[in-house]
Order: sequence, then structure tokens, then C-alpha cells
Amino acid sequence: MTSRSPAAPSLRRELGKWDLTAIGVNQVIGGSIFLMPALVAVEVGSWSVPALLLVGALSFLIALNFAEAGSRFDGTGGAYLYTRAAFGRFAGFEIGWMLWVTRVASWASIVNGLVDALGFYWPVVRTGPSRTGMLILLVAAITAVNVRGIRQSAWVVNTLTIGKLLPLALFVLLGLPHITAAAVAPSGSVAWSHVSTAALYLIFTFGGYEVVPVPAGEARDPKRAVPFAMLMTILICTVVMALVQVVAMGTLPDLRASKTPLADAALRFIGPWGALMMTAAAAVSMSGNNVGQALSGSRNLFGLAEQGDVPRVFGTLHPRFATPIVAILSTGAVSLALALSGSFSIWASVSAVTRLLVYVGTCASVLALRRQGRAAFTIPLGPVVPAAAIAVSLAILYGATAIQLEVGAAGIGLGALLYVVTRWRK
Repeated sequence: MTSRSPAAPSLRRELGKWDLTAIGVNQVIGGSIFLMPALVAVEVGSWSVPALLLVGALSFLIALNFAEAGSRFDGTGGAYLYTRAAFGRFAGFEIGWMLWVTRVASWASIVNGLVDALGFYWPVVRTGPSRTGMLILLVAAITAVNVRGIRQSAWVVNTLTIGKLLPLALFVLLGLPHITAAAVAPSGSVAWSHVSTAALYLIFTFGGYEVVPVPAGEARDPKRAVPFAMLMTILICTVVMALVQVVAMGTLPDLRASKTPLADAALRFIGPWGALMMTAAAAVSMSGNNVGQALSGSRNLFGLAEQGDVPRVFGTLHPRFATPIVAILSTGAVSLALALSGSFSIWASVSAVTRLLVYVGTCASVLALRRQGRAAFTIPLGPVVPAAAIAVSLAILYGATAIQLEVGAAGIGLGALLYVVTRWRK
């Protein structure tokens, strides 16, 4: 391993627009789609599908902001680059740092969900030393894939994305004939506290599209590819998740009590092979999501190092594979530590809070960057869309619990300390 220098290897531009779309779909349709139907039903019951569609619409508004901002840049970093250009070095660093925190928290959440899914047929891995060993094995394997190279990671992501969408399509097609309109029709009222909790879960469920512009430094023609991939990701994922939620609600009467809702639902209307199919799909989906978390999270950290906002060692590239080796290993180690200390729901909520901060920063940067001229992709209606996305994101953030906000504040404080130390050493 060697630190970057003019003679050192550089990142390779090998990703196309459909590679970026696959990365986005893989990140959004990760482990949460196999677990979240039950969590959302607990909070808002029969209003689950309207809630999902509303958060999908909000996600599309935010994705439009990422698309416009992304059409201005061709480097690695995503939201970090946008806010840095708009509001200065420290503000950009904090957004970039929180984007990395989001990735490690998401990875920790989904790898826990993967072990829970495997426990459907192998209960021993859900507790004790077996669970610890499985978490270590999974994180180590995914880290190794990312070290090998961006092309190899993209192949794995593309393959696993197809591998997860096919079983979900079968689940929907075979399940729709078994539901009735009454089973999914909204009824009754829901307290605001439950609405805000469900919104955070759904922000996590839809979250992940913000990773699309992060590896732009490894994409061909990123100023065109990033906007395309951002919008296609949200459209594909909204349709898939809404249909899955409808089938889960309409075929599983005890949805709220289920730990593996899609496998339990498939068992009812398909049979044992259906449960096996959805368990396998969950494992494939979460594995792909974990690979994507490792890919995007390490590139976040690399982008910060590339700009000199964290120690340069995190910008070290592998001399053979041209991958950010130190950033990859560090991201994997922190994610493993978080995974061993919490559960799926804990880190899902934390990830949602930190993700909302990134969304607000990106939407605000769109308004600020417009003073520098027109972007290659420009959102219509002037400031309306960015302002609306900021307002709704802040409203959802307001509904977070005290502990979730405290963890988010701790992440911001730790990032500020690291920034100060890095600048002082310089």
C-alpha cells in the first residue's frame, strides 16, 4: 500500500449509468424491504401503503436535488462535494462525515437483518457466539470484495440486484390474486407520534439513493449518468416497495407480529418453497446491500481524505487494485463494531436521522449553487422543489426521539473534533 502521489494509481472510471442505477436500487431495496412491512404496520396499520407512497414522493423531490447538484460535479464524494462548494469547507465536511456515518450505521443495521433472515432456517445464528461469528464472517467477506476493485464490486452489485428483484416479482405476482381491497384499505386514525416513527422507518427504507453520486469519480460521464440513475432508482423502488407492502398486508393477518414478514406471507399463499425463496432472496438482497454500503461508505471517507479534511492515510490506494484500501478497511471495522452492539431497528432509526441531515444539506446547496450558473440538469419551478424537500425533511426530523437526536448530535460533534484535529496537524 502506498499513499497517493502523482505517480500513484488513480481511481478508474468504469461505471456506466445503469451500473449507478443498479447501485442505487441495490441500496434502496436492501434488507429493509424484507423486514420493514411489519415495522411500518405496527405504527400506522392500514395506512402503510399511503405512508409509503408519500415518503416515495418526498424521496423523489430530494432525488431531484441530488440530480441537479450531481450534474455539476464529476469527482468522488456526492453530497460532500455539493455542500462544500456551496457553503465552505467545514459545512461540506460535516455533511460528508454524516454521509459516512449514515453508511456505517446502515451497514450495521442490514447485516443484523441478514443474520435474522438466515435465522429463519438456522435459528442458532440469531444469538450468542454463533451470531457474533456470522457477523464477523459476513463483514470480512464483503470488505474483501471491495478491496478487489470497483469493477468486481459492480459485478457483484448488479448480479445481486437482479437476484433480489426476481423473487420479489414472483412474490407480488403470486400474492396479488390472494388479496382483497378491504384487506389493504386505510381505516381509522393514527397518532402523530406513530406517524413520525413510521416516517423515519420509511426514510430508512427509501434511503440509499444518496449513494449514487458518491462514486462519480469512478463513473463514465458522471454529469449525465448521475441524474439519470438518481431518478430511475426512485421510480423503480417506489413501484416495487408499494406492491410488496400491498401483498404483505393482504396475505398476512398477523403482519405486525412477524420478524420475517415476506417469508411468513409467502409460506401462507405459496407454501414451504415460497418461504425458502423469500428467505434466500432476503439473504441475497441484504448481501448486495452490504456490498453497496461498503463501496459507497469507503468512497465517502476517501473523498474526505482526498480533499484533506481527514488524515491523508484514508486516501491511500491499493497499488494493484487501485481501491481506497484504508478507507475500506476502516469502514468495515466501524460497521462491524456497531453491528455487534445493536440491532436492525436501532441502527435503522439512527441511519434515518443522519440521512435526513444529508438531505437538508444537499437541497440547500442546490439553491446556493444556482448563483454560480445553470446546471446541466435543472429542476423546474425555481426554488419550490428544494424548499419543499427541506421543509418536509425537517418536519420528519422533528419527530425523532431524544436518543436518536442525541446520537446524531454526537456524530456531528465527533466529526467536528476530527476536523479540528486534522486542520491543526496541518
